[in-house]
Amino acid sequence: MKGYPSVTNIADAPFAFIGCSELQESIARQADDEKELAELIEEVPLDSIHFHTHSYFLRHGLIEGAYPNDFAQWVVMQVGDHVLGERLAILDPFDYPNLEHLREEIISIIDDHLSRSPIIPRVVFGQPFHFKRSRILEVPIGLEARTLQEFRDMVTDIDVSTIYYHMFEAHFRLRREENDFSAWIRSSLGLLKLADCIRSINPYQGSLERLRSKLITACDEFLAGDSAKV
Repeated sequence: MKGYPSVTNIADAPFAFIGCSELQESIARQADDEKELAELIEEVPLDSIHFHTHSYFLRHGLIEGAYPNDFAQWVVMQVGDHVLGERLAILDPFDYPNLEHLREEIISIIDDHLSRSPIIPRVVFGQPFHFKRSRILEVPIGLEARTLQEFRDMVTDIDVSTIYYHMFEAHFRLRREENDFSAWIRSSLGLLKLADCIRSINPYQGSLERLRSKLITACDEFLAGDSAKV
């Protein structure tokens, strides 16, 4: 059909892959119990909330974590509070329009949990929670894709920090739900169904390596389906 979008489309504007590195900084705040944790979460800069939730995945890109943010990880591993840890672990930062709303939800969860507890769970033998923040530095890697096949092959080999940059950081740079991958596939290749599929992938469900696998699978299924039409 004339004008039908095809995986053989060549983009006028190539997709330029960009990696990233994280420059961490301590902000000299620490919590020894869950009440202090909630109080400090309310005070610290928003980029600290980002560090302990979103960029957690950049630091743990190769492994699956049962507690996919630093707050959940700390209350389980250092305080031993599995109930609160489970509640914080199911928090999906992409459900909130901005970091301030995410901050409020984390505080609400901890406050509600403490209201049901006769004691304030605290560190006994573990380590305090140390608040940090970071700055994400862009690292161009010199790879560009003009077709879906090239894009798929490059996703297979790039460092996971590149996947983080284009899937997580894009949420803040673009100020919308679209990530860099789906935005390019939509606007430059015209593959709307594939773009919708990649846009719908939740980056918080698994490690960056699992996210890579989902991206490759989506591309492979689309490539195979398109080939079957020929």
